[in-house]
Amino acid sequence: MIQLTQAHILGAIIAYLLGVFIVPIVIYFSDKLGLVDVPNERKIHKGKISRLGGISIWLSVILTFLFLVLLSYYPTGEGLSGIITGGSLMFLLGLIDDIFCLNAKFKLFLQITIATTVILLGVRIDTIFNPFGNDIELGILSYPISLLWIVGITNAINFIDGIDGLAGSVVTISSLAIAIISMVTTPSSPISALVAFILFGAMLAFLTFNYNPAKIFMGDSGALFAGFMLSTLSITGIMSTGGSLMYLPFLILIIPIVDVAYSSLRRISKGKSPFVADSEHIHHKLLHHGFSQDLAVLTLSSVSLVCAIVAIIITGFLNKYIIFVIALVLILFLLNAVSKTIKKNS
Repeated sequence: MIQLTQAHILGAIIAYLLGVFIVPIVIYFSDKLGLVDVPNERKIHKGKISRLGGISIWLSVILTFLFLVLLSYYPTGEGLSGIITGGSLMFLLGLIDDIFCLNAKFKLFLQITIATTVILLGVRIDTIFNPFGNDIELGILSYPISLLWIVGITNAINFIDGIDGLAGSVVTISSLAIAIISMVTTPSSPISALVAFILFGAMLAFLTFNYNPAKIFMGDSGALFAGFMLSTLSITGIMSTGGSLMYLPFLILIIPIVDVAYSSLRRISKGKSPFVADSEHIHHKLLHHGFSQDLAVLTLSSVSLVCAIVAIIITGFLNKYIIFVIALVLILFLLNAVSKTIKKNS
């Protein structure tokens, strides 16, 4: 049986390599089948672009996970079955929406159903850290709070998926931060870290083709899957450990949280549904103020990166894992640079 640290390294690298291989295939078949995103008054891209990037992200994560099992690594951990199953169901929901355009209320109902199933499987927030006394046991409030977090973050990632590379960059940064923190918290959650590292590799590969000008969008299938994975992994990997560190996911996911809160309150104040799409998200505001797509993505991604680094520093991440993580990140970003060069010359 391979060791856990080896599984982390292999998981991230295999997911990345699979993603680089799968994304061009998805682009090809999307074009052939006409499953592309067509520009309209709300969208800023030009030309027809594949909207099924979620297929490559989901396949990269699931195939990598199964490959590790074939290598005789049998991951077990609290909430693992719920995360994998729920993530796959959320991906399927998004895929159906990408193809058939589901009603927003019906889609929300299905998201709540999936999240409820996962909560019943053990992925939930049971206590809240109280700096002034004993931790607060949520009891029956555990369900609505867990539901709000899972469904909220899932949709928050979908909300920021409006310009090339933004959602992908935020997910890549956030998944890496969650992976690192899950390894060093007490008690640690190596299984959550493993899945987060796999998501990191898969999303980095997707970004190779999603930066401006994008050749593929993650679509609802990718955004809902990624958002669901971040929300649940942050619960099992960080929030469930208790203590003040349970609030770190709010810092790591600051960009999507602020955007979904701002967008929802703005729409509700106008008497509209918070799930009806518009062009007034934070990234749209930056574009309206003269930012280019690249500058807007760089600005928001930089805020996300700084917050992620601060969250990692708060955990006191100064142990033996730092060399492993730095080496892994350097390897993947080197592979990413090579892939971009090959893509440009092809």
